[in-house]
Amino acid sequence: MHAGFPDFRLGNVLATSFTGTLSERHGNAMERIPTPHRLIDWLAVNGLAVDSCTTAQLDLARELRESIHAVATAAAIQDALPASAVQVINDRSAQGRAAAILTPEGKRRWRLSSASCMEDALSVIAADAISIVAGERDGKLALCASPTCRAAFFDTSQSRTRKWCDMNTCGNRQKKARFNANKRKNPSSAE
Repeated sequence: MHAGFPDFRLGNVLATSFTGTLSERHGNAMERIPTPHRLIDWLAVNGLAVDSCTTAQLDLARELRESIHAVATAAAIQDALPASAVQVINDRSAQGRAAAILTPEGKRRWRLSSASCMEDALSVIAADAISIVAGERDGKLALCASPTCRAAFFDTSQSRTRKWCDMNTCGNRQKKARFNANKRKNPSSAE
């Protein structure tokens, strides 16, 4: 990993984890893939190792990320899916030649057509977005309750009532803010 960059916010769902490479969208936005090398790092952490990435490919990846975010947000609030974002997702999905393979441990892994094929990696992410938006997986799209985050996430909790994209970041930050606000309102209760 390259030092000096913010940590990745990893989740269990590839497509929504990818949208998390831009966090705090409604606050002080934090770009977690500011360089082509950082995108290579993110892909490697997520089982999609590629050897190289150009600035143009980074731009395509960010366009895909923002399209997934737009479509996932619309799906979460049950709004019409933005046609231009759907087109980007479909185009990226169709451009790759990645293949799903079964590991000896019974897990699915992706095999890219070559170690330097960024199109394959983006295709896998786009296909993952399609599967969650189309309702092919058990769960539902939701938006983080944090007013500065509002990230789309895939809720697989039993009750489907999860409020935060990540309890360790947004959830804890909101609970701490609520605690501090209550402490200011009732200073005697803090003793």
